Amino acid sequence: MRRIGMVIAGLLALVVLGVAVFSFVTVRRSFPDTTGEVQISALKGDVTVQRDGRGVPQIYADTPEDLFLAQGYVHAQDRFYEMDFRRHVTAGRLAELVGDAALDTDKYVRTLGWRRVAEQELALLDDDTLRLVNAYARGVNRYIDGRSSAELSLEYAVLGLTGPSYRPERWTAVDSLAWIKAMAWDLRSNMTDEIDRVLSTEKLTVDQVEELYPDYPKGHATIVGDEGTVVDGSFTSGRGPSTTGLARTAVAALEAARDGAEALPALLGTGDGIGSNSWVVSGDRTATGRPMLANDPHLAPSMPGIWYQVGLHCRTVDEACPYDVSGFSFSGLPGVVVGHNAKIAWGVTTMYADVADLYVERVTGDTYEYAGQQVPLETREETFEVAGGEPETITVRSTRHGPILSDLDDDAADVATTRRAQDAAAGTAAGTSYEVALRWTALDPKPTIRAVFSLGRAQDWEQFRVAAKQFTVPSQNLVYADVDGNIGYQSPGTIPIRTTGDGRWPVPGWDPAYEWSGSVPFDQLPTVYNPDEGFVVTANNKVIGDQYPVNLGADTAAGYRSERIRDLISGRSASTGEGLTVDDMARLQTDTYNANAARLVPELLTVPLDTTYYSQGQEVLAKWDFMQDADSPGAAYFASVWRHLLARTFHDELPEGQWPDGGERWFAVVDRLLDRPASRWWDDVTTPGVRETRDQVLADAMRDARDELTMIQSRDPGEWRWGTMHRLELVNPTLGDSGVGLVDRLFNRGPYKIGGGNGIVDATSWDAAKGYEVTAVPSMRMVVDLDDLDRSRWINLTGASGHAFHEHYVDQQDTWRAGRTLPWAFSREAVDEATDDTLTLTPVP
Repeated sequence: MRRIGMVIAGLLALVVLGVAVFSFVTVRRSFPDTTGEVQISALKGDVTVQRDGRGVPQIYADTPEDLFLAQGYVHAQDRFYEMDFRRHVTAGRLAELVGDAALDTDKYVRTLGWRRVAEQELALLDDDTLRLVNAYARGVNRYIDGRSSAELSLEYAVLGLTGPSYRPERWTAVDSLAWIKAMAWDLRSNMTDEIDRVLSTEKLTVDQVEELYPDYPKGHATIVGDEGTVVDGSFTSGRGPSTTGLARTAVAALEAARDGAEALPALLGTGDGIGSNSWVVSGDRTATGRPMLANDPHLAPSMPGIWYQVGLHCRTVDEACPYDVSGFSFSGLPGVVVGHNAKIAWGVTTMYADVADLYVERVTGDTYEYAGQQVPLETREETFEVAGGEPETITVRSTRHGPILSDLDDDAADVATTRRAQDAAAGTAAGTSYEVALRWTALDPKPTIRAVFSLGRAQDWEQFRVAAKQFTVPSQNLVYADVDGNIGYQSPGTIPIRTTGDGRWPVPGWDPAYEWSGSVPFDQLPTVYNPDEGFVVTANNKVIGDQYPVNLGADTAAGYRSERIRDLISGRSASTGEGLTVDDMARLQTDTYNANAARLVPELLTVPLDTTYYSQGQEVLAKWDFMQDADSPGAAYFASVWRHLLARTFHDELPEGQWPDGGERWFAVVDRLLDRPASRWWDDVTTPGVRETRDQVLADAMRDARDELTMIQSRDPGEWRWGTMHRLELVNPTLGDSGVGLVDRLFNRGPYKIGGGNGIVDATSWDAAKGYEVTAVPSMRMVVDLDDLDRSRWINLTGASGHAFHEHYVDQQDTWRAGRTLPWAFSREAVDEATDDTLTLTPVP
């Protein structure tokens, strides 16, 4: 028996060893070669790819075509599955890859027609841009040619266990252009707010809803100030002539719809807290006497992170080969989206320009009403292939305003249902249905890809503005600095002018009065160059004051982050008399001060609690410095109080889908209510005969929080930690949500305990209606020193590689989480010194 046991143990050991070897080989077979030489027939000359210790590539070539071909090759080496996943999403073909679970997403995307618009944009590209986009596609295809799916990524190997073998299609220029539509959708501004306003009228009047969307706080600064306006067809900053007599877009709020629907589902990173910080300071405020620029875009976390670091360098920079640029790119898209070249640096934040409107349409049969006439609907058939299932076909209907969303979304159809009931009561003809159509600037073909290449080439402010003019969608705040000491800001984008209404509520599609009358000319968009105060801050806050003659968008961030950044920039210079350093800028990016707590905690401390057990929470707040660090007991308790305060104040009067997420808008709402202790909002309408007041709600919220933290952490307040509740999990966008623990663990990483929070400079957002888990993060951080570009710093959320278990899959996360950054080599000398691996791409002889 002992010998039999030994034999069985030996066999089991061989099986385990075999599985381990198979797993090791399967995992590693997709890892790319980063040294040696590869021949590529499309190249005109040698290209070198030098990678540092984190796997970040710097690419050197003699022609633009070779340079961007190599970028496509390198992107495919590290991130091809991510690229393929994205193009399936943007084409509405994700179900082909992962099955019917993605079919609803595909229907939405195909209804919006992202890829159809991208195909139209391809035809609008100039010859130079088209040549570079095609070169990038050739580089991608050179890498994937001859490789099996499993050799491209582990995800394909896992998918192959449950479905038929899959062979990725060749990459095309349209695949790259369609990705910009996905980003534009994520950053489409206030469409969700527009629908939420209507949804909230289920229980509230329009006036009550408006109280929950307060005006921009009067004490908070706008990006370019309150003095610039449009004069003689151009934007003029500073103290210009009076705006009296200038034509203004009507801003009257609409009361068109009474019930409604949620926005389309999140696809590629939408969620609470999507936004960004960026700021630029002049040499008058820096230790070097030259400008510095900082940027950290806030997007939903994913594995791998959304950004890819890269340098693109012409060996000889001249008119024939004008690129010497480094920064953050998107895999699947040629060029550098955010970063710097040898002369200028730029950063981006979401502008929250209102570029999308919902139109309620009266539909009868295959026509819809417009200006008193019945107009034929536009229709097309869309067929979906489904992995492991049968094909499915839908009919997409559109009006002059855009695709009808309510054909796919029951909630969107509720907008129409309510309107139908109202019109039926008013005697509208039977047989008419009511639908909701979307008008969105990104559905008009205008290729933003040109701006990406132009930014990489720009050498000064004027060339930067030429590039910004091409940045049509999404609308982003652009900050600027150059090595000659100049700083600036520019609003770009296609921003509609509304003849009636302000875009905050759905409007009647049959009434021509609600049409757009064009877009704001670029020369009239807000801009500032070398401002007197010596810095520009953008944190999704309001761009300009009400003297500006066009409503750019009402639903910006309320300015709590931007005010904190402004205070820190000003205070650093004033308190020390010394200029800002790169380290100062990087520390500012991870500041966790909670301005909402600074306003609310003094009120909480005045409310008596009836037992020592409950008052211990107040004692924690009394000692707290309002910093939302991961190891802070005060931050943990306050977050719980905030969540329960919002629930007790608003859940009784709002539909569940509109419960407060706890972000900056709600800071402003509660700020105003604190000065109105008898406001009706404090009363719980579900307790008839009882009138709750502010102090009662505050006390109950503190009791709720004490009980919650006792249950989920400890009875001892000294053991409470914010990071224990506020955790970041990095999830693969397809297989990471498989529900199979082993598969999830292959691709996901975390959870990690982190600090920060909503409305905080270190913007690690969470949704108060759902819990404390992280929903958005600074997806990267960068600080550019225009005095010495090699002193610049950067960090990515995860790492360069998209290959699970690769050494660079998540090797930047610990540094990111600690609030540190990495050296950013730019000059050839610095790059050579930092190089660990070199790959040479050569032409076929």
